[in-house]
Amino acid sequence: MTAIDRRTARGRRRSPLPLLYGGLGVALLLTAWQLGSAQLGSEAALPSVPTVALALGGLLGQPAFWGGLLTTVGIALLGWAIAAVVGVGLGILVGTSPVAHAATRVPLEFLRPIPAIVILPLAMLALGPTAEMGVFLVVFGITLPIAAQTAAGVESVDPVMRNTARSFGLGSAEILARVVLPGASPFIGTAMRVAAPITLIMTVVAGMLGGAPGLGSALTVAQSSGRSDLIFAYVLVLGVLGLLVQAAAAAAERRLLHWHSSYRKG
Repeated sequence: MTAIDRRTARGRRRSPLPLLYGGLGVALLLTAWQLGSAQLGSEAALPSVPTVALALGGLLGQPAFWGGLLTTVGIALLGWAIAAVVGVGLGILVGTSPVAHAATRVPLEFLRPIPAIVILPLAMLALGPTAEMGVFLVVFGITLPIAAQTAAGVESVDPVMRNTARSFGLGSAEILARVVLPGASPFIGTAMRVAAPITLIMTVVAGMLGGAPGLGSALTVAQSSGRSDLIFAYVLVLGVLGLLVQAAAAAAERRLLHWHSSYRKG
């Protein structure tokens, strides 16, 4: 059987039940939402599904909404990219150098439990309500988890593999590139996938509480004007955007690391 035949057979064996169950879950959620709105009898407290749908349709027709959406995605992606470079580099350094591990252990353990929201006032004082402040908040929020996961992956590489590579005459740089990084790649991939939706959360928080441009600040404006229908519409947009970000990160992880044994499926 060829590879094409195997893929076709697997496609035929896929069951539509997960999609049906997912659609059923969405339908039940919308029904509960509509019943709750009717029970409260107050559009201000809990607007009905048709009301929010109309508000969402109005948003989709506004260029300012799409500009805010692109700004939010841009801030999240830039912060994610910077955190990836810094976090992976720091994790490799900590995982391969006992001196770096000892020198950074206390500072990293001190900074790790501090929520990014805590440093928001300082970021606002230093950078103001700007996109740069949002990027900084994203970087601060996910760099250390990426570094910790990367260091754990580097340390998990079998020492026998390193010694074997060294016995074949490979230098430190070659061992890092051919042995350590491939062995730690599942840890790095997981860290990047988990960090992806967090970047969106940090970006929205920076807009809501710090005035950074994007959907977060637009949501704050809707709240100050008492437009509960717009608030729920923005929540729906952010929820869908979060699902898309998570799905894209998972797909990229599988595609880039398909060669690793932990990503192979029988």
